[in-house]
Amino acid sequence: MQWEKARAHAAPVRLVVFVEEQRVPADLEMDERDAGCLHAVAFDDERPVGTGRLLPDGHIGRMAVLKEYRGKGLGGEILQRLMYAAKARGDREIVLSAQVRAVAFYLAHGFEGFGPVYEEAGIPHQDMRRAL
Repeated sequence: MQWEKARAHAAPVRLVVFVEEQRVPADLEMDERDAGCLHAVAFDDERPVGTGRLLPDGHIGRMAVLKEYRGKGLGGEILQRLMYAAKARGDREIVLSAQVRAVAFYLAHGFEGFGPVYEEAGIPHQDMRRAL
């Protein structure tokens, strides 16, 4: 869904996960790229509990699931839907910047790491990619 429709659902999840839990500055978390992205949001009834975004250049980012919903497959479902959307529009590869603690999750979904580990917002990250 487009940002104007997704914002009310995705932004609160991202604020809890990134700003409150991980202490990412709010001005870094919400950026101007949201408007041009395709957003996926997972719900428990009417409550938004997870989200992710697909950028026009084939990057997936801002993957977030509320703590009490982690480990239940929601992140994988969000990732799969974003990859499907990328493939449907003709993308040949997905690239993402994974927090190092989430690398195993992305490896399990067919991604491979490349390049050195680096810090973004004070959190170690690894670039990863997957062919579609």
